[in-house]
Amino acid sequence: MKRAISIVTAFVFLAAFAQPPANAYLADTTIPQGGGCPQLDRWNLSLAAPLNRRWSTALPSSILTVASPGSGAQIAEVGQAISDSFGAWSGVNGTTFNANNYPGLIGPLNQVTTANSCTDDQQDNVDGLNTICFNQSSAGFTGGVLAFTRVITANSPGAQVGSGAPAIFAGQILDADTLFRGDGQATFATPGALVTPGGVAAYDLESLLIHELGHWLGFDHSAVWRAIMFPFAPPPGQFLGNRPTPQAPDGPLADDDRTGIRVLYPDPNDAVDAGEIRGRVLPANIFSLALLPSSSPGSFVTGIFGAHVVAVDAATGSVFAGTLAGWSCNASNPPLHFDGSYDIARLPVGHSYLLYAEPLSGLAGPGDFGVAFSDLCGANASPSCTTPAANTSFNPRFLPAGP
Repeated sequence: MKRAISIVTAFVFLAAFAQPPANAYLADTTIPQGGGCPQLDRWNLSLAAPLNRRWSTALPSSILTVASPGSGAQIAEVGQAISDSFGAWSGVNGTTFNANNYPGLIGPLNQVTTANSCTDDQQDNVDGLNTICFNQSSAGFTGGVLAFTRVITANSPGAQVGSGAPAIFAGQILDADTLFRGDGQATFATPGALVTPGGVAAYDLESLLIHELGHWLGFDHSAVWRAIMFPFAPPPGQFLGNRPTPQAPDGPLADDDRTGIRVLYPDPNDAVDAGEIRGRVLPANIFSLALLPSSSPGSFVTGIFGAHVVAVDAATGSVFAGTLAGWSCNASNPPLHFDGSYDIARLPVGHSYLLYAEPLSGLAGPGDFGVAFSDLCGANASPSCTTPAANTSFNPRFLPAGP
């Protein structure tokens, strides 16, 4: 079996191109086994069933529902929250990851309680089954971590896990599992049970599910506060965005989230969201970059790495997308070039945008974007390179962008 790469991401609470450069939204990447440019992590949607989804029906007491604990109605209530969470992502217009092309994405989920699915939470359960597990006590639940998702990706075509089909491309997701904290340190509630008279303060299960499923799809965190992929959960008793409805299943998502799913799974027939802004983030004093260590032999840092670049609708002030700038890669001339490049794609056309570049020094910092920073120069990088430290000390500026 060819080797695959494991990626772990977490959702925590806040205590009371050439190969394209950094894309709109922040997608995780995998370096091919033989070296070359990082490849976007994503599912192979040409498969008849891209997601073999399962979830454990052995619900802990930390899951609050309207229905009585242990009843079939309780299982159905949690199942509806899971289905609605998948539906939020597959309900976005302008993406091939949608309910029309892949109706199984929001169909009934397989319910499993076998040991192979949820009792082993030590990050070595690689079986090709994509499972949501509650009542977990992994060492990954340090500090304020509420849930985390581990994603296994292929680093070369032919890589395979479990009984799943061999990968077609490097970066293809082969296995994704989400684990919820079940050690009694946090309580979760379905939408109907989130706020009840005299009820226990609980975290919104649906918000956390949608966030973790974003990691299933290949996304890292977002530095946009309103985004569902922001690394911090809403406080107990609150939820993000609007609840899903049949008319607006993607209601919980922000425009940044919608842009992200369009970037990773673009619909080639979508002409409405085909706008793109790309460029580089450079310091006022270019010569200051000469003081930074070389990223690889003969290659130097020539732009700001780790800047948060945000596209804002000039007419409404709405944030449409954010990304982290820093690198580009030419497939014919790797390794990476840390030149401050960014690419904000799949924007609605016919709008004027203000483009902001700001240091990643707010609530979300470089440590909340592990894959985006640490894996760009992974073990398979050839020639080898060293990822520079994120620049968090430059003065922010903004630039008007045309329609």
